[in-house]
Amino acid sequence: MRRAALAGILLAFWSGTADARARRIVSLNLCLDQMVLLLADPADIAGLSPLARDCSEAVLCARARGVPVMRPSAEAIVARRPDIVLAGSYTALMAVHAAERAGVRVLRLPPVETLEMFPQQVREVAQALGREDRAGAVIAAWERGLAAFPPVTRARFSALIYEAHGYATQAGSLPDALLRRAGFTNAAAGPGGRADGVWTLERLLAHKPDLLVLDRDAAGVSLAQAMLDNPILLANFPPPHRIDIPGRLWICPLPQTLDVLRRLAAARAALEGK
Repeated sequence: MRRAALAGILLAFWSGTADARARRIVSLNLCLDQMVLLLADPADIAGLSPLARDCSEAVLCARARGVPVMRPSAEAIVARRPDIVLAGSYTALMAVHAAERAGVRVLRLPPVETLEMFPQQVREVAQALGREDRAGAVIAAWERGLAAFPPVTRARFSALIYEAHGYATQAGSLPDALLRRAGFTNAAAGPGGRADGVWTLERLLAHKPDLLVLDRDAAGVSLAQAMLDNPILLANFPPPHRIDIPGRLWICPLPQTLDVLRRLAAARAALEGK
């Protein structure tokens, strides 16, 4: 009798059926790391990706300091004995396959590319973690923030998000969605929504957008980053035609991401008042 009772307790622990809440959560993806930090108790987090503590990449890096981080490897996952593993569509595929072969529940989620996808993904993750009680507050904060910036029917200005190496943010991405919600067209979107990729300084000056958004978020100093401070670039895009917005604010959707909308709306107002 005692042996049967003990077996039942252990089975409940490993299957997560003692209650609906996941007790050992592993995330292998930066954006899912931050969603876990929003929804789960720190004691229920068995491991996040190392990027979760990198403040040049993660908005919630301070919260991540109080929870374990781990390499996204098969060995690390097995050692953590998780109830559930959260992964992106292309995250650490070998580690994900190893978790699945070990019988661990794996939830794979695509990147959020539109403003409407975020509440849907919050609900899905919250349900998987057994934390539906916390999803409502996160979604409400997001929707309140969006409501302050109703869609603009006709954009007067173009904008381009410019990063190290001359990369310009593609159409069909979360930053692109934020640009459009703030009332800009994305100058990097070519015919048919094609992403134009790398923009040289010459191309940037030839197709001059009304607003240049510089992403200076990466840590360290490099030639790739130095191009963002090219004197010719700065001279051709003086304020109010240039603003700095750290990319960590829009790498992953969070209620804090809507601060980008406030900055972009202020930039548009400055251009309108010029």
